[in-house]
Amino acid sequence: MRPIFDGHLDLALFALAHNRDMTEPAAVSNRREEGMTDALERGLGAVSLPDMRRGRIPVCQSSLAARVNRKTMPVSRLDLDFGTQAMAHANAQGQLAYYRVLEEMGEVALIRTAGDLDRQWERWERHSDSDLPVGIIVSMECADPILGPDQVESWWEDGLRSVMLTHFGHGQYAAGTGVEGPLTGRGRELLARLAEVGMTLDVSHLAEESFYDALDHFPGPVIASHNNCRALVPGDRQLSDPQIRLLLERSAVIGSVLDAWMLVPGWVHGKSSPENVTLAAVADHIDHVCQLAGNSLHSAIGSDVGGLNHMPSDFHTIADLQKLEPILAERGYSEADLDNIFHANWLRHFRGWLPDS
Repeated sequence: MRPIFDGHLDLALFALAHNRDMTEPAAVSNRREEGMTDALERGLGAVSLPDMRRGRIPVCQSSLAARVNRKTMPVSRLDLDFGTQAMAHANAQGQLAYYRVLEEMGEVALIRTAGDLDRQWERWERHSDSDLPVGIIVSMECADPILGPDQVESWWEDGLRSVMLTHFGHGQYAAGTGVEGPLTGRGRELLARLAEVGMTLDVSHLAEESFYDALDHFPGPVIASHNNCRALVPGDRQLSDPQIRLLLERSAVIGSVLDAWMLVPGWVHGKSSPENVTLAAVADHIDHVCQLAGNSLHSAIGSDVGGLNHMPSDFHTIADLQKLEPILAERGYSEADLDNIFHANWLRHFRGWLPDS
């Protein structure tokens, strides 16, 4: 199997918000959750560390996901909303602690440097042992847990290596999916500190005005870890062709995502079924980025695997990312192209921007 570098997962969020053990296969967790109704994705999990090993996924970016939202959220939502930045900060630190414990258990290897990344990748290339640790580059999905620009260096020392400024709605630093607006003043200050320490800026979830504002003010490395294409599926969560072209100019990597509502137009949350959505739609978005670029050097996978209620119908666990290879090969993608999309583009980015030591 071709090794896969997944650009975006939320392993700690699912573990702590759903009390789900990431060290056991998703099928086992799903059996434990039979009959539970407190969340829409109960019994429908599709990601775990054993499933990642089975799908030959040596490395991923996995998030710290918490945000400030003072509104009471329905019980069916993931528990990532908190009333203050201090509370969001504490929760994100708890997710980081979970990754550290997994590392102590030998389940994962936290990747902080380019050398760490090389050693992790080489270990998987040398061995086919199913018990190898999965490499994790720690990302942050919404910067609300960063209490202010002066705290960026502390997060960097903790191992954080890429940051999204916001998520859905208005965050502390930028406008996100579903709303409009530029960066806040604190957001521009935060970008300056992120650039100083060498952090990667992930533009996923930025509202359009905040997207352009961020690229104008951030001189450092840029990615879009989990985004699809607005030309294929309308909506502000997708990237427009002008946005994609600007990212290409910045040598960014763009990870295609498996959420059904981002794969096909007309999806209605809570009503639509993934029955008619397949992994071929993911290939459509990968191909669109490649066509705009004129090559395969910017497209990748950022699966954002969640519940099976909004994943493609031919996708059952994260190991099924391997099914993308024959789909893309049938469309004429070469072995080198497939390597780029499956792992080489992410490897190139992080080898170039992670610190040496």
